[in-house]
Amino acid sequence: MTTTTSGLTAVKAGVLDYQAAWDEQRRLHESVVAGEQGDTVLLLEHPSVYTAGKRTEPWDRPMDGTPVIDVDRGGKITWHGPGQLVGYPIVKLPDPVDVVAYVRRTEQMLIDVCAEFGLTAGRVEGRSGVWVPEDDRGPARKVAAIGIRVARGVTLHGFSINCDCDLTYFDRIVPCGIRDAGVTSLTAELGRRVTVADVLPVVERRLPTIVAA
Repeated sequence: MTTTTSGLTAVKAGVLDYQAAWDEQRRLHESVVAGEQGDTVLLLEHPSVYTAGKRTEPWDRPMDGTPVIDVDRGGKITWHGPGQLVGYPIVKLPDPVDVVAYVRRTEQMLIDVCAEFGLTAGRVEGRSGVWVPEDDRGPARKVAAIGIRVARGVTLHGFSINCDCDLTYFDRIVPCGIRDAGVTSLTAELGRRVTVADVLPVVERRLPTIVAA
């Protein structure tokens, strides 16, 4: 199912194998670079998979032989799977290309999504993604992750937000290379079940935030 808002097309792809989604990203990227297609965002869930960005260290990886797919995005290792909404924006950045500004816009979109569900989240200095601040329940913990690549002025890879996923999958790795902080979900923080189906329309409505004005 496809919708277009503010010139941004959202493609709701359901549950899609990681490799199939990666192939589709590259196809879309070529089309957007060539000017044959406008800015597009894939919104989907993956079957359980670990992906390792270019800065992943050997000790970040699972020690139990769990398969890991190496990818060309920034960042380190993370998990994707059921109960987590993943977004892959394939968007042309304005000249001059400012990758940090794009990451900040993506973080803001995710912060706004969390706020809409009643969760206060924000940024942590020196770390990408969206975080629930330290409180009496524990240290700062990540509810949404960002890992991107920009090639020929057009973005690849993107963001994920934990809705009601099984957080024990993160226990096998050092998620995003960060040892001293936890990972959380909307469901865990709010004490009520928040599903991908709940979050999808909210993310879709707020996607224009990631495009420079």
